[in-house]
Amino acid sequence: MTAPEHVPVLLGRIVELFAPVFADRDAVLVDATVGLGGHSDAILEAFPRLRLVALDRDPAALEKSGERLARHGDRVDLVHTVYDGLPEAIEDLGLSRVDGILFDLGVSSMQLDRTERGFAYSKDAPLDMRMDPTTGFTAADVLNTYAPGELIRILRDYGEERFAQRIVRAVVNAREKEPFTMSGRLVELLYDAVPAASRRTGGHPAKRTFQALRIEVNGELEVLRRAMPAALGALAVGGRIVVESYQSLEDRLVKQALAELAKSRTPEGLPVELPGHGPELKLLTRGAEKAGEEEIEHNPRAASVRLRAAERIGEPR
Repeated sequence: MTAPEHVPVLLGRIVELFAPVFADRDAVLVDATVGLGGHSDAILEAFPRLRLVALDRDPAALEKSGERLARHGDRVDLVHTVYDGLPEAIEDLGLSRVDGILFDLGVSSMQLDRTERGFAYSKDAPLDMRMDPTTGFTAADVLNTYAPGELIRILRDYGEERFAQRIVRAVVNAREKEPFTMSGRLVELLYDAVPAASRRTGGHPAKRTFQALRIEVNGELEVLRRAMPAALGALAVGGRIVVESYQSLEDRLVKQALAELAKSRTPEGLPVELPGHGPELKLLTRGAEKAGEEEIEHNPRAASVRLRAAERIGEPR
């Protein structure tokens, strides 16, 4: 058997958070971004009565995770869908509520490691970046067809790129001569467009642009805005949701969605909680939890993780 292609981030902490819900009882977990199945495999191993609904938009990831999770037999249902399709996925399986939901957001290890997918700026590859390569437009389509103003907005909003205007000016000039097809040409352009002082202190000059293009191609923030309320609406009372984010834009959306339902709607000053106005969620983490130095040393991709968790304590409003 070959070694797993990735190391699940904060695995022990995630198992710990789900333990009060899954231990010694029948329960259902939705892994909304199953990827290569590392988290799900360990959780199924830890809780023998658990049933898993594994979602992913990437057919290759589903195939890989299906192989990894096959040892758990009929305890696993694999569903090809984007994670905002969670309510429909569980309904199709005859479920109305679930006991746990896990999101491990962002690009997966497999997508980063497979050069032909075009997610990594360290190797020359086709500018694709689709998490589901069977549908939708590519990063090359974005670079070659979007109006300059839209490209600037994407780089600023999704990549938090200070030099968006300079980069877009260079992109527009370059695409008039020849359309973009490969990542290496874009990386060279970014090296020239980003000032040297920023390159020395701000990390790789392609990091923010590649993040912005990936988010645009896959509609990641729009999907997450829809997915969080949809997932929380499917969570049973006593159930728990755990979300791992890897950049500030995702984490902000997750924080807002959880905080909104953790607030009471009873007007201030009243001595008792009004029926039906109490908080729906109890936050289980103080702020966003991060990986420790030892885990980061063994798994560098854990360096940027931000974990948030909550338990449903009241019926959806």
